Amino acid sequence: MAATATAASTLAQAQPGPSQQGTSDPNTPRRQGAVTLKDESTPRNRELTYSSCGGDYMVDVMRSLGIEYFAATPGNTFMGLHEAIINYGMTTAPNLRFLTTMHEEASVAMAHGYAKIEGKPMACGMHTAVGLQHASMAIYNAWCDRVPVFMITGASIDATRRNLWVDWDHAAQDGAAMVRDYTKWDDQPGSLRAFGDSAVRAYKFAMTPPYGPTLLAVDTLMQEDPIPGDKPPPIPRLPSLSAPAAEEGAVRDTAKMLVEAENPVIFADRCARTPEGLRLLVELAEALQAPVIDSSNRLNFPWRHPLNQTASQRGLISRADVLLELEPGDPFAVSAERSPDGEVRSLMQSGSKRITISSVDLYMKSNYQDFQRLPLDVDLAMAADAQATLPSLIEEVKRQLPDSRKAAIAARGTRFAHTHQLALQRARDAATYGWDDSPISMPRLCQELYAEIKDEDWSLVSGTLFQSHWPQQLWSADKHYQYIGEQGGAGIGYTAPATLGAALANQKHGRLSVCINGDGDLMFGPGVLWTAAHEKIPLLYIIHNNRGYHMEIMQLQAIADRRQRGIDRVHIGCEIANPNIDYAMLARSMGVYGQGPIDNPRDLGPAIRRAIEVVKKGEPALIDVVSQGR
Repeated sequence: MAATATAASTLAQAQPGPSQQGTSDPNTPRRQGAVTLKDESTPRNRELTYSSCGGDYMVDVMRSLGIEYFAATPGNTFMGLHEAIINYGMTTAPNLRFLTTMHEEASVAMAHGYAKIEGKPMACGMHTAVGLQHASMAIYNAWCDRVPVFMITGASIDATRRNLWVDWDHAAQDGAAMVRDYTKWDDQPGSLRAFGDSAVRAYKFAMTPPYGPTLLAVDTLMQEDPIPGDKPPPIPRLPSLSAPAAEEGAVRDTAKMLVEAENPVIFADRCARTPEGLRLLVELAEALQAPVIDSSNRLNFPWRHPLNQTASQRGLISRADVLLELEPGDPFAVSAERSPDGEVRSLMQSGSKRITISSVDLYMKSNYQDFQRLPLDVDLAMAADAQATLPSLIEEVKRQLPDSRKAAIAARGTRFAHTHQLALQRARDAATYGWDDSPISMPRLCQELYAEIKDEDWSLVSGTLFQSHWPQQLWSADKHYQYIGEQGGAGIGYTAPATLGAALANQKHGRLSVCINGDGDLMFGPGVLWTAAHEKIPLLYIIHNNRGYHMEIMQLQAIADRRQRGIDRVHIGCEIANPNIDYAMLARSMGVYGQGPIDNPRDLGPAIRRAIEVVKKGEPALIDVVSQGR
């Protein structure tokens, strides 16, 4: 009873509180006093340092696009741009800040997380072929997650000016080829004027749905050499970008089906690109009093809204007479299943209607199979951006909705509100089991964290799959930035750097960024902790330290059990133990405040409070929590 009472108090629902004030200081450049003059070639009215090299022009192009950060591990094929950023971009306004990373994968992943909060790309640089090879997994994650990233790699084009054997080993005739299948667009501009055109085009393509990473391979000498004629080329102007909306007739037909349906269901995947997308989906759902299933790849719908029926997905799909899917990443799995013997069957009832609105239909490639299995029985497929289509769909639904249907629709909403409360209570009850266990249970870890942040302007910048989605089941979240989803391509090593990029975007808004990071994920690139300390990015890392690759352990258990060999050896190759890693000590070695390992659940709340005080001062902090599998 005592444990249940404690849980009931901890699990009390609370709404997010008012925004806190920002605590971080801007990065102070180390070199000052540059001579300035008016440069009429740029579209902005500002004072600029005298520009004498190609790298300076590239800085101005990036600044004209509103790019504020450039993350990179240094490499000699983009040293000309590197020098231009630190001695020109960081000393004149608007500031372009160089962020030092320990691995190219971290550079891209930081940009990935940043874009999901800020809604625009961050730049990152890579050293020719080998740097791009390092970055490739992070690029694939961004591609699968439909996230804009602006990437530059150096290119040693003139073979006669390569100095050493290593320059030949690192050179490539078409370096971008290795990632072309999972970038939206790439180019190798042959002049500064062409660089300006290509950069604007790369930004435009990255920011047109479906979003995606773009790459420019930039000649090393073009970065370093003086600008021909000492006059930089004009910088092309970036136009306002408008996302493609669905055709009017298809929207009208969709609205008619939704209005007339007895059991309409909305499935939302990467639908809410911005806070406006979240607001629009709420408006549509409330107009229809239709249940919403959220994939959790973004915060598409408030977690505690009565129409959030994510917990009832299978039952709702089986009863739906109209299913509307918004940006479905895996449309096959939404309404179908495959049995162990390979048989495929639909979960939907005969005669039901299925509609998809997806910008991915506008742009897809064939080699990597992230387009998923062909969905069953789609009646209407609109190749369009779902968020851009919602305003016209909402207007059409309201126009077609007769007064005679409003009472029945209101009653439908009342039923779903009751169902939502029942699901919430079931989750709260389930969370009490093992509440005082050691290692610490996932519900306890998540709720101890929420108890400390619920009155702050918080942002959970990590995914929740490996925590069995307990935050979605128990927390209250209704702001777009409070949750940004998973990694996209399921590439491990994403969380630590991507959450740091998201925290960087949250920093100027004064938000409290928190992350639940798997132990295995962190060990793919622990050097990101040094970047967090060096760049003074406030973020709370809570390490979900289950001392193993837990999903793989479960899969090995299933295989070994099927072969009747026992499961006593499945820890081999999956366990992260003997010796145990002290993540708090690791953090402290890199200048990050660290606590733990903590295995007593009663110690967790006070540790989180202490760490939050550090984060509020503008510094990163880490808590090592010895925890259960998931």
